[in-house]
Amino acid sequence: MDRSYAIEMFYDGECPLCMRETRLLQRMDRDQRLRFTNIAAAKFDPGSVGKSRHELMAEMHGRLPNGSWVTGVEVFRCLYSAVGFGPIVWLTRLPIIKQCLDLGYYLFAKYRLRLTGRCHENCSIDLEKAGG
Repeated sequence: MDRSYAIEMFYDGECPLCMRETRLLQRMDRDQRLRFTNIAAAKFDPGSVGKSRHELMAEMHGRLPNGSWVTGVEVFRCLYSAVGFGPIVWLTRLPIIKQCLDLGYYLFAKYRLRLTGRCHENCSIDLEKAGG
């Protein structure tokens, strides 16, 4: 297993907000501790990572070098820790802050297609169906 990276980020390359975050992380990743995988790329096969496209689209996924998965806000904590923001990330684990961030991310993930203009009428991602 390749352990030269801290986390692999699975992102939606068709989402403008996701791309903004991805570009920011790429610039901050001076030591190349992050891997980036675009789940919207035509050549990407979700089966190759053992997930469905729906699961990957429903919420942020990250894979650690040991093969274990992290999802949601925890992915961002791992990403920002890997690029040197560990002390700030620690604050996001405090109970009230953690609960607010988790809820905020849940709502964003559920409605991100609508928020980014990529969906019309009754569009939300069913996070329960995706396992989230």
